[in-house]
Amino acid sequence: SVSRASPNLTFVPACLPPDPAEVEELQRFVSNSKRLFVMTGAGISTESGIPDYRSEGVGLYARTDRRPVQHAEFVRSASARQRYWARNFVGWPQFSSHQPNKAHLVLRDWEKLGKLHWLVTQNVDALHTKAGSQRMTELHGCIHRVFCLACGDRILRSELQEHFEALNPTWKAEAFGVAPDGDVFLTDEQVHNFQVPGCRKCGGILKPDVTFFGDTVSQEKVSFVHQRLAESDSMLVAGSSMQVYSGYRFALAAREKKLPIAVLNIGPTRLDHFASLKLNSRCGELLPLIV
Repeated sequence: SVSRASPNLTFVPACLPPDPAEVEELQRFVSNSKRLFVMTGAGISTESGIPDYRSEGVGLYARTDRRPVQHAEFVRSASARQRYWARNFVGWPQFSSHQPNKAHLVLRDWEKLGKLHWLVTQNVDALHTKAGSQRMTELHGCIHRVFCLACGDRILRSELQEHFEALNPTWKAEAFGVAPDGDVFLTDEQVHNFQVPGCRKCGGILKPDVTFFGDTVSQEKVSFVHQRLAESDSMLVAGSSMQVYSGYRFALAAREKKLPIAVLNIGPTRLDHFASLKLNSRCGELLPLIV
Protein backbone atom coordinates (compact mmCIF):
# COMPACT_ATOMS: atom_id res chain seq x y z
CA SER A 1 0.00 0.00 0.00
CA VAL A 2 3.05 2.26 0.09
CA SER A 3 3.05 4.83 -2.69
CA ARG A 4 5.75 4.51 -5.34
CA ALA A 5 5.68 8.23 -6.11
CA SER A 6 9.12 9.80 -6.22
CA PRO A 7 9.93 11.88 -3.14
CA ASN A 8 10.35 15.62 -3.46
CA LEU A 9 13.85 16.31 -2.13
CA THR A 10 13.92 20.11 -2.58
CA PHE A 11 13.70 20.70 1.17
CA VAL A 12 15.50 17.55 2.35
CA PRO A 13 19.06 18.01 3.64
CA ALA A 14 21.75 15.91 2.00
CA CYS A 15 22.41 12.59 3.73
CA LEU A 16 23.93 9.20 3.02
CA PRO A 17 21.76 6.18 2.12
CA PRO A 18 20.70 4.05 5.11
CA ASP A 19 23.45 1.86 6.52
CA PRO A 20 22.32 -1.83 6.44
CA ALA A 21 23.54 -2.26 10.03
CA GLU A 22 21.41 0.71 11.13
CA VAL A 23 18.40 -0.70 9.29
CA GLU A 24 18.89 -3.92 11.25
CA GLU A 25 19.11 -1.99 14.52
CA LEU A 26 15.88 -0.12 13.84
CA GLN A 27 14.23 -3.36 12.72
CA ARG A 28 15.21 -4.94 16.04
CA PHE A 29 13.96 -1.87 17.93
CA VAL A 30 10.54 -1.94 16.24
CA SER A 31 10.24 -5.74 16.49
CA ASN A 32 10.92 -5.61 20.23
CA SER A 33 8.26 -2.92 20.71
CA LYS A 34 4.77 -4.11 21.51
CA ARG A 35 3.26 -0.66 22.15
CA LEU A 36 5.29 1.83 20.14
CA PHE A 37 4.79 5.56 20.74
CA VAL A 38 5.80 7.62 17.69
CA MET A 39 6.39 11.37 17.56
CA THR A 40 6.85 13.05 14.18
CA GLY A 41 8.08 16.50 13.20
CA ALA A 42 8.54 18.63 10.10
CA GLY A 43 11.30 16.34 8.80
CA ILE A 44 8.77 13.64 7.97
CA SER A 45 6.90 16.00 5.62
CA THR A 46 9.86 17.50 3.73
CA GLU A 47 9.69 14.63 1.22
CA SER A 48 6.12 15.75 0.46
CA GLY A 49 7.51 19.13 -0.63
CA ILE A 50 6.84 21.04 2.61
CA PRO A 51 9.91 22.87 4.00
CA ASP A 52 10.83 22.68 7.68
CA TYR A 53 12.22 25.46 9.85
CA ARG A 54 15.62 24.28 11.06
CA SER A 55 17.27 21.92 8.54
CA GLU A 56 20.77 23.01 7.59
CA GLY A 57 20.88 24.81 4.25
CA VAL A 58 17.27 24.11 3.19
CA GLY A 59 15.11 25.00 6.21
CA LEU A 60 13.20 28.29 6.40
CA TYR A 61 15.60 29.76 8.97
CA ALA A 62 18.60 28.92 6.78
CA ARG A 63 17.09 30.39 3.61
CA THR A 64 15.45 33.56 4.92
CA ASP A 65 15.27 35.91 7.89
CA ARG A 66 11.51 35.31 8.05
CA ARG A 67 9.96 34.00 11.26
CA PRO A 68 6.46 32.56 11.81
CA VAL A 69 3.67 34.73 13.23
CA GLN A 70 3.60 35.07 17.01
CA HIS A 71 0.37 34.29 18.89
CA ALA A 72 0.26 37.59 20.81
CA GLU A 73 0.82 39.65 17.65
CA PHE A 74 -1.95 37.81 15.78
CA VAL A 75 -4.48 38.35 18.60
CA ARG A 76 -3.50 41.95 19.26
CA SER A 77 -3.02 43.39 15.77
CA ALA A 78 -5.58 43.63 12.95
CA SER A 79 -2.79 44.42 10.47
CA ALA A 80 -0.88 41.31 11.59
CA ARG A 81 -4.02 39.22 10.96
CA GLN A 82 -4.53 40.84 7.58
CA ARG A 83 -0.90 40.10 6.66
CA TYR A 84 -1.17 36.49 7.90
CA TRP A 85 -4.45 35.71 6.13
CA ALA A 86 -3.40 37.35 2.84
CA ARG A 87 -0.26 35.24 2.71
CA ASN A 88 -2.14 32.13 3.83
CA PHE A 89 -4.82 32.75 1.18
CA VAL A 90 -2.17 32.79 -1.56
CA GLY A 91 -0.36 29.75 -0.18
CA TRP A 92 -3.43 27.63 0.57
CA PRO A 93 -4.07 26.02 -2.86
CA GLN A 94 -0.50 24.66 -3.01
CA PHE A 95 -0.19 23.82 0.69
CA SER A 96 -3.51 21.98 0.89
CA SER A 97 -2.63 19.88 -2.18
CA HIS A 98 0.45 18.24 -0.58
CA GLN A 99 0.11 14.48 -0.22
CA PRO A 100 1.51 11.94 2.26
CA ASN A 101 4.83 10.32 1.40
CA LYS A 102 6.07 6.78 2.09
CA ALA A 103 6.89 7.56 5.73
CA HIS A 104 3.32 8.66 6.52
CA LEU A 105 1.94 5.55 4.82
CA VAL A 106 4.30 3.19 6.66
CA LEU A 107 3.20 4.60 10.03
CA ARG A 108 -0.44 4.15 9.01
CA ASP A 109 0.31 0.53 8.10
CA TRP A 110 2.09 -0.05 11.43
CA GLU A 111 -1.07 1.16 13.17
CA LYS A 112 -3.22 -1.26 11.16
CA LEU A 113 -0.84 -4.10 12.04
CA GLY A 114 -0.99 -3.25 15.74
CA LYS A 115 2.71 -2.24 15.95
CA LEU A 116 2.00 1.42 16.64
CA HIS A 117 0.18 2.24 19.87
CA TRP A 118 -0.09 6.01 19.43
CA LEU A 119 1.19 8.67 17.05
CA VAL A 120 1.78 12.29 18.06
CA THR A 121 2.65 14.76 15.33
CA GLN A 122 4.01 18.25 15.82
CA ASN A 123 3.00 19.06 12.23
CA VAL A 124 -0.09 21.04 11.22
CA ASP A 125 -0.19 19.81 7.60
CA ALA A 126 -2.82 17.01 7.97
CA LEU A 127 -0.64 14.54 6.06
CA HIS A 128 -1.01 11.81 8.70
CA THR A 129 -4.80 12.23 8.47
CA LYS A 130 -4.64 12.08 4.67
CA ALA A 131 -2.58 8.90 4.99
CA GLY A 132 -5.31 7.33 7.14
CA SER A 133 -3.75 7.36 10.63
CA GLN A 134 -6.40 7.27 13.37
CA ARG A 135 -4.64 6.59 16.68
CA MET A 136 -3.16 10.06 16.55
CA THR A 137 -2.90 13.42 18.30
CA GLU A 138 -2.09 16.62 16.41
CA LEU A 139 -0.07 18.29 19.16
CA HIS A 140 -0.07 21.73 17.56
CA GLY A 141 -3.45 21.49 15.84
CA CYS A 142 -4.15 21.51 12.11
CA ILE A 143 -4.06 24.31 9.55
CA HIS A 144 -7.04 22.73 7.75
CA ARG A 145 -9.38 23.92 10.54
CA VAL A 146 -10.29 27.46 11.63
CA PHE A 147 -12.11 28.67 14.74
CA CYS A 148 -13.47 31.90 16.22
CA LEU A 149 -11.57 33.29 19.21
CA ALA A 150 -14.81 34.80 20.58
CA CYS A 151 -17.52 32.13 20.26
CA GLY A 152 -15.51 29.03 19.31
CA ASP A 153 -17.40 28.35 16.07
CA ARG A 154 -15.39 26.12 13.73
CA ILE A 155 -15.18 25.91 9.96
CA LEU A 156 -12.96 24.14 7.47
CA ARG A 157 -10.09 26.15 6.05
CA SER A 158 -11.28 25.21 2.55
CA GLU A 159 -14.63 26.86 3.32
CA LEU A 160 -12.89 30.03 4.52
CA GLN A 161 -10.99 30.14 1.21
CA GLU A 162 -14.35 30.63 -0.53
CA HIS A 163 -15.19 33.54 1.81
CA PHE A 164 -11.82 35.13 1.02
CA GLU A 165 -12.44 34.77 -2.71
CA ALA A 166 -15.90 36.36 -2.41
CA LEU A 167 -14.54 39.31 -0.40
CA ASN A 168 -11.49 39.83 -2.64
CA PRO A 169 -12.70 39.17 -6.21
CA THR A 170 -10.07 41.35 -7.90
CA TRP A 171 -7.21 40.97 -5.39
CA LYS A 172 -4.17 39.17 -6.74
CA ALA A 173 -0.65 38.64 -5.47
CA GLU A 174 2.24 36.52 -6.61
CA ALA A 175 3.99 34.62 -3.85
CA PHE A 176 7.75 34.44 -3.36
CA GLY A 177 8.58 31.22 -1.53
CA VAL A 178 6.55 29.15 0.90
CA ALA A 179 6.89 28.36 4.62
CA PRO A 180 6.17 25.16 6.61
CA ASP A 181 2.71 26.33 7.73
CA GLY A 182 1.43 27.35 4.29
CA ASP A 183 2.54 30.96 4.74
CA VAL A 184 4.08 32.65 1.69
CA PHE A 185 6.22 35.77 1.30
CA LEU A 186 4.33 38.94 0.31
CA THR A 187 5.18 42.62 0.69
CA ASP A 188 3.18 44.97 2.95
CA GLU A 189 2.07 46.78 -0.20
CA GLN A 190 0.61 43.57 -1.62
CA VAL A 191 -1.50 42.81 1.46
CA HIS A 192 -2.72 46.38 2.03
CA ASN A 193 -6.17 45.96 0.40
CA PHE A 194 -6.86 42.37 1.39
CA GLN A 195 -10.22 41.95 3.16
CA VAL A 196 -10.49 39.52 6.09
CA PRO A 197 -13.94 38.18 7.11
CA GLY A 198 -15.07 37.89 10.70
CA CYS A 199 -16.82 34.89 12.25
CA ARG A 200 -20.06 34.00 10.41
CA LYS A 201 -21.88 33.68 13.74
CA CYS A 202 -20.59 36.53 15.92
CA GLY A 203 -18.20 38.60 13.78
CA GLY A 204 -15.25 37.63 16.01
CA ILE A 205 -11.63 37.04 15.07
CA LEU A 206 -10.92 33.90 13.03
CA LYS A 207 -7.73 31.98 13.77
CA PRO A 208 -6.26 28.75 12.37
CA ASP A 209 -6.72 25.86 14.78
CA VAL A 210 -2.98 25.69 15.40
CA THR A 211 -0.66 26.59 18.27
CA PHE A 212 1.24 29.63 17.05
CA PHE A 213 4.72 30.34 18.37
CA GLY A 214 4.43 31.94 21.81
CA ASP A 215 1.19 30.08 22.61
CA THR A 216 0.92 26.88 24.67
CA VAL A 217 -0.64 23.48 24.06
CA SER A 218 -3.72 22.92 26.25
CA GLN A 219 -3.13 21.07 29.51
CA GLU A 220 -5.91 18.64 28.57
CA LYS A 221 -4.09 17.62 25.38
CA VAL A 222 -0.73 17.36 27.18
CA SER A 223 -2.27 15.10 29.85
CA PHE A 224 -3.89 12.92 27.18
CA VAL A 225 -0.56 12.42 25.38
CA HIS A 226 1.20 11.63 28.68
CA GLN A 227 -1.44 8.92 29.26
CA ARG A 228 -0.76 7.37 25.84
CA LEU A 229 2.96 7.47 26.55
CA ALA A 230 2.41 5.78 29.93
CA GLU A 231 0.74 2.89 28.06
CA SER A 232 3.69 2.53 25.66
CA ASP A 233 6.87 0.50 25.92
CA SER A 234 9.17 2.44 23.55
CA MET A 235 9.39 5.73 21.67
CA LEU A 236 10.39 6.54 18.09
CA VAL A 237 11.04 10.15 17.07
CA ALA A 238 10.89 10.64 13.29
CA GLY A 239 11.83 13.85 11.50
CA SER A 240 12.25 16.19 14.47
CA SER A 241 15.18 17.95 16.13
CA MET A 242 12.88 18.27 19.18
CA GLN A 243 13.96 21.86 19.73
CA VAL A 244 10.44 22.90 20.75
CA TYR A 245 9.68 22.08 24.38
CA SER A 246 6.04 21.13 23.72
CA GLY A 247 7.32 17.95 22.03
CA TYR A 248 10.62 17.54 23.89
CA ARG A 249 8.85 17.13 27.25
CA PHE A 250 7.47 13.77 26.11
CA ALA A 251 10.96 12.52 25.31
CA LEU A 252 12.02 13.61 28.80
CA ALA A 253 9.06 11.69 30.23
CA ALA A 254 10.02 8.61 28.19
CA ARG A 255 13.58 8.84 29.53
CA GLU A 256 12.23 9.11 33.07
CA LYS A 257 10.20 5.93 32.50
CA LYS A 258 13.39 4.29 31.14
CA LEU A 259 11.74 3.57 27.79
CA PRO A 260 14.09 2.82 24.88
CA ILE A 261 14.11 5.79 22.48
CA ALA A 262 15.07 5.67 18.78
CA VAL A 263 15.61 8.87 16.79
CA LEU A 264 15.41 9.07 13.00
CA ASN A 265 16.39 12.55 11.85
CA ILE A 266 18.86 14.17 9.46
CA GLY A 267 21.09 16.28 11.70
CA PRO A 268 21.48 16.65 15.47
CA THR A 269 18.59 16.58 17.95
CA ARG A 270 18.12 17.38 21.64
CA LEU A 271 17.78 13.65 22.30
CA ASP A 272 21.10 12.51 20.85
CA HIS A 273 22.86 12.25 24.22
CA PHE A 274 20.26 9.91 25.75
CA ALA A 275 18.61 8.11 22.80
CA SER A 276 19.14 4.33 22.60
CA LEU A 277 19.51 4.61 18.82
CA LYS A 278 20.17 7.58 16.48
CA LEU A 279 19.78 7.24 12.71
CA ASN A 280 20.73 9.99 10.28
CA SER A 281 18.53 9.05 7.30
CA ARG A 282 15.46 10.17 5.37
CA CYS A 283 12.24 8.95 7.01
CA GLY A 284 10.72 8.05 3.65
CA GLU A 285 13.78 6.01 2.69
CA LEU A 286 14.40 4.12 5.94
CA LEU A 287 10.95 3.44 7.41
CA PRO A 288 9.69 1.43 4.38
CA LEU A 289 12.62 -0.97 4.95
CA ILE A 290 11.21 -1.97 8.36
CA VAL A 291 8.77 -4.89 8.26
